[in-house]
Amino acid sequence: MPDWSYQTIFRPLLFQLPSRLARDFTLRAMGTLSRVPGGSFIIRTMGHMEASPILATKLAGIPLKYPVGLSGGLDPEGTAHQALAQFGFGFIEIGPVTIEAHINNKCPIRRDSTNETIIYTDAGRSEGLTQLMKRLDRNQGHALPLMLRIKSTPGRTPVEAQRELLTMMEALSYYAAGFYIESLDENGSVEATIAHLQAIQLAARELPIVKPMFLYVPIDYPLESLKLLLAGLSPGWSGVVVGDMLRTAEGDLTGSVLKPLSIEIIRSMREQCLSASFSIIASGGVHQPLDALELMEAGADYVQLHSGLVYSGPGLPKRINEAIVYEKLQSVEPPPAPSFWMNWGWMCLLGIGMILGGALAWIIAATSVVLPYDISFLGMLPSVLNEANPLVLQFMSHDRVTLAGTMISIGVIYYQLARYGLRSGLHWTRTALLTSAAVGFSSFFLYLGYGYFDPLHAAAALILFPMFMLSMRRHRELPSWERPNLINDRTWRLAQWGQLMMVTLGFSLAVGGIVISTVGITEVFVPQDLEYLCATPAMLNEINERLLPLIAHDRAGFGGALFSDAIGILTIALWGINQGQRWLWWTFLLGGLPGFVAGLSVHLTIGYTDFVHLLPAYFALMLYVFGLIFLYPYLMQGQKDPRHDPTISGTA
Repeated sequence: MPDWSYQTIFRPLLFQLPSRLARDFTLRAMGTLSRVPGGSFIIRTMGHMEASPILATKLAGIPLKYPVGLSGGLDPEGTAHQALAQFGFGFIEIGPVTIEAHINNKCPIRRDSTNETIIYTDAGRSEGLTQLMKRLDRNQGHALPLMLRIKSTPGRTPVEAQRELLTMMEALSYYAAGFYIESLDENGSVEATIAHLQAIQLAARELPIVKPMFLYVPIDYPLESLKLLLAGLSPGWSGVVVGDMLRTAEGDLTGSVLKPLSIEIIRSMREQCLSASFSIIASGGVHQPLDALELMEAGADYVQLHSGLVYSGPGLPKRINEAIVYEKLQSVEPPPAPSFWMNWGWMCLLGIGMILGGALAWIIAATSVVLPYDISFLGMLPSVLNEANPLVLQFMSHDRVTLAGTMISIGVIYYQLARYGLRSGLHWTRTALLTSAAVGFSSFFLYLGYGYFDPLHAAAALILFPMFMLSMRRHRELPSWERPNLINDRTWRLAQWGQLMMVTLGFSLAVGGIVISTVGITEVFVPQDLEYLCATPAMLNEINERLLPLIAHDRAGFGGALFSDAIGILTIALWGINQGQRWLWWTFLLGGLPGFVAGLSVHLTIGYTDFVHLLPAYFALMLYVFGLIFLYPYLMQGQKDPRHDPTISGTA
């Protein structure tokens, strides 16, 4: 469930359910999808969560692909870890882990949507060491580093607590990339706490496998005590994790309200001049990319997500990664644009060729309809065919005009993707072009389904295919130098509806293309076609036994072109939409107009206005118009940096 479906459909529905039920249902659904064959691929395809490799880093020597982690409290049983690992996370926290199990699934979870908070009454739940090891022994379905948060049983003496922690570290060292040690007691003296932590650290060094250790600091731990504690902490610790739970009278609270407190704690720790190798992981109050950037500016090296995924959606890790990439690129000059002939120019020429070819096909379809080789194939003049059934040529015109409009739409999309995406090295644009064009060129063979060879289409394919091959070579993948969206404001939320409309449009057109192609190479006509023609296939066959293959060739070709067009629209809608990308809005507008104008105008011109037949077109037009309206503010207006403009609100 990407943000465009989560914010618009699933979140409103899920928030009507009790919080625990909504959480468990969502996690099980995602987990089930990720475990079916191809499920993880579907998740990655729907969200395209991959970000720039410049984000790769190391946390205490642990290689991380991204600096964003998943908090252990969101999915305590790991039900959906395989799915969540596809969202753009670099590591996953598991815990708290205790020796004995502490689970009470009847404890309520309360959600305050107004303040974007969640209150847990069972935040200390643990499945126990034995059960956790059994779960980790099973295939996790992902390769992300696991950070295990361990804590001793409440009420234990320091020696007993140390023994329990070491037992868990030794048992879990095979699975863990690192350990979060939750062992602070605000009621004890700072000196005793330091001595306790030093003893743990020294004893851990004697274990058979030594893993990095991070001190887990509750977000409500007294700040003055924390300063003294860090000053006396040995250099053997790899860093600090600032927790994401605030103890209240109602339970443990997590949410956006924790960000100011997290910033205060992190800034205070960095002001102590901790070494650069001492990592700080922030996990409280990250609900939008701006929150992560502000925590990092305060001194955090990494962030973990919890309540932000619940309120903002599963696209949040990707959005944060893109924001961090943009921050890194501010000190880097963008590379010069590649030569027109390197690759992107060839795709521009292919797009222009499609536009010109579509325009020519439109003119022919609206005038003479058939070409000399069509007449030669039929062995019948158009005038004779018109005398036999005056509606046949009009029907063929309707097929060929819609095909021409689709060709122009494809040409516009290809040209725009090449000029603004392929030229800039954006990975998703090459994938979109490769997929769509591969479908388009393959659809040529649909023309042969009824034994009819179209020499003009074959000649066009022979000319355009080398351009396609040249455009796919020597592709460089670069991050975007454009400012990404940072806040969950009204414009962003409205854009989720626009994206939903365009994604639905892409899927709808793809289904339509498959159906039209299938009908074209099998039944040729739908019932409404025959009603318009006032004839049956047998009657048309009596006019000319080659008439059906000719019409089938038109229908199958149009279906293949529509499917190719749909792939282009769908990939743009799924992967490309980001704030301020004006060219994408114009691509949607200019790429959609020829298809809709051609399809609707020709039906009106020839009098083929059956409502049922045109209903899919009306539905697609509605999606197209509303998608353009909802996306306009987001794509056409760039965003100022909220950190430098106090008038911008993150929750408008």
